[in-house]
Amino acid sequence: MSGSHPSPGYPATLSEVARLAGVSLSTASKAMNGRGDVAGATRQRVLDAAEQIGFTPNQLARSLLAGRTGTVGLLTSDLEGRFVIPILMGAEDAFGAGQVNVFLCDARGDHIREQHHIKALLNRRVDGIIVVGRQTDPRPTLGQHLPVPVVYAYAPSDDPDDLSLTPDNEAGGRLAIEHLLACGRSRIAHISGDPAYAAAQDRARGVRSALADAGLELQGEMMFSEWSERWGRDAAAMLLEHHPDVDAVACGSDQIARGVLETLRDLGRRVPEDVAVIGYDNWEVLTTNSRPELTSIDANLQDLGRESARSLFRAMDDAQRRARGVAHLPVRLVIRGSTIPHR
Repeated sequence: MSGSHPSPGYPATLSEVARLAGVSLSTASKAMNGRGDVAGATRQRVLDAAEQIGFTPNQLARSLLAGRTGTVGLLTSDLEGRFVIPILMGAEDAFGAGQVNVFLCDARGDHIREQHHIKALLNRRVDGIIVVGRQTDPRPTLGQHLPVPVVYAYAPSDDPDDLSLTPDNEAGGRLAIEHLLACGRSRIAHISGDPAYAAAQDRARGVRSALADAGLELQGEMMFSEWSERWGRDAAAMLLEHHPDVDAVACGSDQIARGVLETLRDLGRRVPEDVAVIGYDNWEVLTTNSRPELTSIDANLQDLGRESARSLFRAMDDAQRRARGVAHLPVRLVIRGSTIPHR
């Protein structure tokens, strides 16, 4: 490798790393970000160059933001929502303490308020905007006319030319069933929330496809109503009345699963020995305080926030090649006592 070291007293820049490694600035940025579309040998050359001149990942944001205002807008419609907060925390994580100033705006689901916030953010000359939705249903785009990149998190934009990141709820429904099958269950029911929610339909689709792949049928009809413990209690009572031999229940939320656990206990069914129960969302105040503790699907919302911030950085760094479409990010299974297999 050839190239000059930075002058003493000045922090190394990404441009100097790129020059020393013999790659473009864009490639150096991708290599430092851990992007998969950089060859292994090239990435190593960039990392070696960074180490040689003392460039640290913390300086990446500073370097990408050279010539910019170093401010980003986070626009949400539900600041009190428990789905929004971890996404915001993950995004702020990726922006780095003190590296980027974040302006947080809560539109409270009001279109006029949202337009006011966008105007205010643009007047502050933010370098980009992350729009965080309150549910996974598509939301109206802010349009393609804005002078800065926009990334949609949780609620995807209804415009395929936008970049949206959302949890893979269909994969989550499938993961729940595959876990129950691995626990030896075969008579599985599904109780979920409001059927008007995209999340409820996506999870149900995953449940159906996993059962079909295993050559099994659902016990009874899919049961939809509200996202509440009360519905979980009522639905479980109806289910057991018509299908007393059910041996597992996949629930569309942890609240519903808590209600199911109560009814099973009231009717003398042991969990997990007689019936295994799995929730969704991994809301720990519910899952860890259940009796028994509740197995659940975690949507990895902090990771979603972090990846949204990284995607915004990439769009700011390379406007010509910014990503488009909807990316479904992986969810994970968190196993607890409500599905422990028979011993």
